[in-house]
Amino acid sequence: MSEGRVDRPIVVGIDGSDSALRAASWAADEAVRRGATVRLVNAVHVQISGYRGAAPLPIDYIDRLKLDAAVALDHARSEILARRPELTVEVAVLVAPPVPALIDESTGAQLVVLGSRGLGGFTGILVGSTAVALVAHGHCPVAVIRGDLSADGPVVVGVDGSPVSEAALATAFEEAALRGAELVAVHTWTECASDSAYATARQFIVDWDGIERRQVQLLADQLACWRTKYPDVPVRQIVARDRPVRCLLDAAAGARLLVVGSRGHGGFTGMLLGSTSQALVYHATCPLMVVPGRK
Repeated sequence: MSEGRVDRPIVVGIDGSDSALRAASWAADEAVRRGATVRLVNAVHVQISGYRGAAPLPIDYIDRLKLDAAVALDHARSEILARRPELTVEVAVLVAPPVPALIDESTGAQLVVLGSRGLGGFTGILVGSTAVALVAHGHCPVAVIRGDLSADGPVVVGVDGSPVSEAALATAFEEAALRGAELVAVHTWTECASDSAYATARQFIVDWDGIERRQVQLLADQLACWRTKYPDVPVRQIVARDRPVRCLLDAAAGARLLVVGSRGHGGFTGMLLGSTSQALVYHATCPLMVVPGRK
């Protein structure tokens, strides 16, 4: 376990949905592996209409929302403790918009865990600008729980040589060690496609085999120190001339966990922006963990 993280909780966004309950269940198992506590949070936020003709909200409206949030939290807590009675689980109703609330929670957390879809305060938390805000401004890794939680395959990590992918590697090796799992390190490289005559000729001029050898060496070099630190973690390397999302999704079929950095360079530039992010969130068949760079 990384220094300074042991006393920090694993935070889970709860909204009463089945997806959030699955996230809480996954977080409970992760907490047992890490020796951590679990903190379940539910955000209550009311958007006050600026329209003059809008009907006023009932005086006790916020209190009702807070009560509903507390009921959902208590249910999730009961579900967790039924499976993992040894855990310490705390709950909190947050009166704030979901994203700022989670960003604030991430300051004191070692991990924030969310379901892939929900209802209520955390609905669509990982769609569009909300995901970008959480990943860009959060202070710890974010896990999106989807797919088969019983899979016993490897931990897969995307590597591109950037400082952020170095942080993802650190997390991936630790997660593989905690699970006694194989680590699959994926590195992709691409050449911009073009219909120009120059691009066509380039296919015959460029030493693609040489480029691939350099990419293989780049990955091996980045893995070297982590192999030394985690000698008991078996490592398999995948280097492919391919698009990163497609290659990662293929490698993560049957995986226990997919780990990526929040942003990088090369094949993984903007890994969590736009369509690339949506592809991972909506099509990954295993939990996805997004790791920010060291701050």
